[in-house]
Amino acid sequence: MAATETGERMRSHTPSSQVRLTRDETKLSLKTTEFWAMVGVIAAILIASAVSDSLNDVRAWTLVAAVAIGYMVSRGLAKSGTKHVGDSRD
Repeated sequence: MAATETGERMRSHTPSSQVRLTRDETKLSLKTTEFWAMVGVIAAILIASAVSDSLNDVRAWTLVAAVAIGYMVSRGLAKSGTKHVGDSRD
């Protein structure tokens, strides 16, 4: 079961007798709750701007940009200081 978890990869440059499993500390962005929360909030903002008379286009797109920037900062903080273990094939 441990070999099938997301984020575990075998290093290909180690000898076959010394295969080491390593884990990534962060998930792929599509698998995070914060990504789907951002998508939901953006959809809610755009729907509200289409329905409401008090929320104009400029304010709605400004809110969408603020939510997207907040998500990018959040992902940057989550990934800062972590190593991504990728394939050594170039």
